[in-house]
This record gives sequence, structure tokens and C-alpha cells, in this order.
Amino acid sequence: MTDGGTPSVSGPGAAAPGTSASRPVRLDALTGLRWWAAFAVFAHHVGQLVVLPPEIARPLMVGTHGVTFFFVLSGFVLTWSSGRAVPGFVPPDAPTFWWRRVARIYPAHLVALALALPVFTTLALDQDAGPWVRPLDAVLIILSVLLLQGWSREPGVLFSGNPAAWTLTCEAFFYALHPAADRALARTTRRGALAVAGAVVGVAVLVRVLVLAGGDVGASVGGLPWPVLRLSEFLLGMALARAVALGWRPRLPVLPVAFGVVALGAWFFAGDDVLVSAGFSEGVVAVQRGLAGGLQEVMTVGTAALVVAVAVRELEGRPSRLAGRFAVRLGEWSFAFYLVHATVVYGLVALLGRQQGFAGLAATVLAFVLSLAAAWALHAGVERPVERRMRSAWDQRRRARAVR
Repeated sequence: MTDGGTPSVSGPGAAAPGTSASRPVRLDALTGLRWWAAFAVFAHHVGQLVVLPPEIARPLMVGTHGVTFFFVLSGFVLTWSSGRAVPGFVPPDAPTFWWRRVARIYPAHLVALALALPVFTTLALDQDAGPWVRPLDAVLIILSVLLLQGWSREPGVLFSGNPAAWTLTCEAFFYALHPAADRALARTTRRGALAVAGAVVGVAVLVRVLVLAGGDVGASVGGLPWPVLRLSEFLLGMALARAVALGWRPRLPVLPVAFGVVALGAWFFAGDDVLVSAGFSEGVVAVQRGLAGGLQEVMTVGTAALVVAVAVRELEGRPSRLAGRFAVRLGEWSFAFYLVHATVVYGLVALLGRQQGFAGLAATVLAFVLSLAAAWALHAGVERPVERRMRSAWDQRRRARAVR
């Protein structure tokens, strides 16, 4: 889970080439928004530490779609920042782009993996170990280091090493495809980009229909690796970024869209019995049951709408608390927070056991504070400085080659 860096603004009205305004510039509200997606994932996982009633635990599962948000945002930000709609701006070539992605995610990933291994693996598995603890396996560690574990659908492989890092396998795949996909999108008009977005959603819905229909085809499609199945989310973000960069400005209200996405996801996850006990009619429950199979696609479109709403609001100069200094700072820590939060939560489960009542509340606060502190340390001590050094070394090497 990473959005690929700080988002940037491009589009009609950019200054002439050679001026500072001719480069893509920051769009801070998306950075601030990304914190809330990371926090949603944390809120879901804290249910492993605290005993929660179904009425709370199930709706909190909407936090799993924080990952959906990050995949959409990643496609949006990387395409937005390539600046192909800015006159005179030349985006980096593919090798430079890939190196910057390595510099962005790899240092923090390796450190977070090292922190996770003592919590999620052991040399001598005993009966007291939690179900999340697995025997130390050199092959699985190598797969995790290389970000290949996410190509397996076997849970023991998929969640090996740092369980949160399977999403980075998806991101690495998306990064590999982005330069070519970005060049192809650069040939589209605003309507063409929106047509691409619609086609991507259509393909995702078709895939879901095939999976729900069952049979050999459905089983084969549903068993594809996650990087392939989640690619539509990244491509949707790319297409929408292109459309917005070319002047598309839908007036979507941020708060209603955000509330609608969260409420709809919580409603889907609540389950029949929770909805009935909460007083919902049988008709509402039947609708929930019938649409549950398409939740992933609904949430993908919803999170995409939220990304566009926040981006357009800032582009139009309307104030946003998401662009405030504190919100942006949290957003900058969000990648590191995502990488370490599961290690902290499961580490506390191993130390304290599952808690409830006031002790559960205290354990939740402790998990959050420790996760945030670890995220700050990882971001300030590893992620940011090592990325700068790696990018600087690459740029110096390219300049040296250019003068030979």
C-alpha cells in the first residue's frame, strides 16, 4: 500500500515551459485523505486485539477497503504526477520511474519486514503461539523480500513475512505496467479517458459476474493472483486522473461521498442478523444479501469518486482540512503506519491477550500510539532519508552518463 508519493496538479492553464508552474505541483488534500484510509485498515485489524460485539466488529470490516482506496489513489497520483497534460513538462523515462518507485517503497518495506518477523514467525512453534505465527521459512522470507509473496493465493504464502506487505506485490506489478499504460492514456481526450474508466469498471463487473456464476471459468478467473484481479482499481485511478488533468470537474460533495462510501460498506459487512436486530426491514436485508457479491466493485467506484471529489475541490481553490499541515503530516506517515500497524497489534495480542471493556479501550489506544510512533520513526529515520539518497544517487549517475 503506497500511493507513490505526494500527488501533483496538472492540467489546462499551466504556465509556459521553463517556469516553476509548468511542473506538476502538490495536491496536499489527497495526502491528507490517505491517512484516513490507513486508519480504517488499523480500525479493522484492532478487532484482533479487542473483543467486540458483532454490531461493531462486522461494520469495521469496511476498513479492508482502505486497500481498495490505496490502489485507486496510486493509479490517480502516479498518472497525475507524470504531468503529461502540462505543456512543456517531460515525465521521467521508465527506468527513472521504476527506480523512484523502488526508492519509495523498498527501504521502509525491508525494515518493516525485519520488525514483523519476530511477531509472525518462530524457530520452534509451540502450542501457546497464536494462529498467526508460522515456522520460520527461508523461502518465504526471500519471497517477501522480493515482494513476490502476493502472487500466491495460499494464505500461508500470501501473508508471510509482514502480512500487510502483500499489497506491495500488487503495487510492484502496477508500477511495472504504469509507464506503458500512461503513454497510452496520454493519447486520449477527456471523453476518451472517461470511456476508459467506464470500460475498466465494466470489465471488473464482468469478472465478478463470472466468479459468482461459478463453473470452471468462474473458478479459474476467481483463482487468479491478486495483482491481476486488483489491477482494475489502479487503472481506474489512472483514467480518472487523465480526465481531471484535461479539465473534467465533477462537483461531487466530499463529505456526503465519504460518508456514503463508509456507510454503504459498513451496511454490506453488517450481515443479516445484525441488520435485523438493528431494525432494518426484511426488504432492506434482502437487498443487502443480493448485492453483497458486488461489494468490491461498488467500493471501487465509491472510493474513486471520493478521490476525484477531493482532488477537484482543491483544484478549484476551495478550502479543505485535508490539506492542513497536520493532516498532510499524518498522510506522509500513512505508508509507514500501514506497514507497522499489524505488527504492533498482533505483538500486543501475544503479550496481553485479547481485551474487552475498559481494558480493550486502553489496549486500542496503546496500539494506536505505538503504531503511530513506529510509523513516525520509520518515515523519518528510513523512508524519507533513504529515498532521497537513492533518488539523488540515480540522478547523479544519469547526469554523469549524459556528459560522457
